[in-house]
Amino acid sequence: MVPPVNFSKEIDSTQSLVVLCDQLAKAESFCQTPTEFQYIRKQHENGNQLVVLNRYNAFVFFVIINTEEGGYKLREKCRKLGNEIQKIAEKENLECLQLKNEQEIESYFLDLYEGLLLSNYHFGKYKNEKKRTYPEKLSILDGGFDIQNVASVAHTVKGVFATRDLVNEPASFLTAQQFAKNIEVLGKASGFVVNVLQKKEIEAERMEALLAVNKGSVDPPTFSILEYSPENAINERPYVLVGKGVVYDTGGLSLKPTENSMDIMKCDMAGAGAVVGTFVAIAKSKLPIKMIGLIPATDNRLGGNAYAPGDVIGSRKGSTIEVANTDAEGRLVMADALDYARDLDPKLVFDLATLTGAAIRAIGQYGIVYMGNADKETKNGLEEAGESVFERLVEFPLWDDYKDELKSGIADIRNLGSNAAGAITAGKFLEHFVDYNWVHFDIAGPAYRLKEDSYRGQFGTGTGVRLLVEFFRKLVAEKENN
Repeated sequence: MVPPVNFSKEIDSTQSLVVLCDQLAKAESFCQTPTEFQYIRKQHENGNQLVVLNRYNAFVFFVIINTEEGGYKLREKCRKLGNEIQKIAEKENLECLQLKNEQEIESYFLDLYEGLLLSNYHFGKYKNEKKRTYPEKLSILDGGFDIQNVASVAHTVKGVFATRDLVNEPASFLTAQQFAKNIEVLGKASGFVVNVLQKKEIEAERMEALLAVNKGSVDPPTFSILEYSPENAINERPYVLVGKGVVYDTGGLSLKPTENSMDIMKCDMAGAGAVVGTFVAIAKSKLPIKMIGLIPATDNRLGGNAYAPGDVIGSRKGSTIEVANTDAEGRLVMADALDYARDLDPKLVFDLATLTGAAIRAIGQYGIVYMGNADKETKNGLEEAGESVFERLVEFPLWDDYKDELKSGIADIRNLGSNAAGAITAGKFLEHFVDYNWVHFDIAGPAYRLKEDSYRGQFGTGTGVRLLVEFFRKLVAEKENN
């Protein structure tokens, strides 16, 4: 669904054209008559940044931005303008669009392009009536961009789409076993290696917390290990990405309500999906970053042997866990994966999870709650990357006071705190299994949208992929410039 791109020097007057300008005057040379320019001027004076001309044989889209505004908000505006253009292209059945950059800042052009591509997504696997996506082809006209950067945007979008596809699959298809198979297919197509641990191997690894969550399921768990290790990697020790892979969550015996809760819980593996999408994007872009991905996958159901509130379960680390609530299962499967990461001698570990409703109640769907023990430079880099791609980060504290919330009278730790600060106590639980540089992202808010949200679309959004890819790209750029 990412349309193929060719690069051209000449405008084809029979095809629709998108022109990005930073001054109204630059639009004039693309007008065929004075009347056209007068119309554009009037629309621009009325505050319209997107002006559309219908020449009947083709459309011309003029995007006129004020680059003096600058900053990440203008970048996001460009993506949303790309979404508006895509919606018109779809409505008018425009099979091809030409893109022309007539301003000096490359990032704004790439953002417009990214918004257009991200909007060109449709999950129609289960619909009999197939929907075409428009445009089907793109032509980018010379000037104002680096071809490699254009390609990088397309690779990132492919990673986002891979994540969206995984998140949008129903659990009737995407069991833990099928999830692992899909990851293997994506690995072969993109250029990363996948090794899948089955139940006996998971038992041999003593991943007792993952196995406890799986006890109520008829399907066995999997533990997928993704590896991308280019010869020219800038890091010797790997960056490790851990993703919560709960393919469906009923809440277990602590049963969820159905409406707007259990009915969308196929998305509870969105953290794992984001890890996969990040690997797709980075491997396709051939970024020189050594990475390992860890995906513990299971569903959380109410089978006859399901684990129950009040149980005490083990973990790979050896810590015992009192189960206060079986709907706090994501942190349990993540605990074993985070302990496994310790054996990999990581440079830095990121974990992504749709972990808590508390994160949604705190900041809604407008950003990502994050916390961790990584250094200030890393956190600054993540926040800058988050602003660049408009997946903004809000840091929550991990004060030691929160440990008291997780004290248990019967086990080493309890899997649930009080009703207050739920996102933080969940992060504090994960911290118990960490003794390395680590950052936790709670993506419960933005990972899934019931209503369409501009270029993020409807349902699975792919949140986390663009954030991490941007972070790693900047690391590579800084290394190359030093």
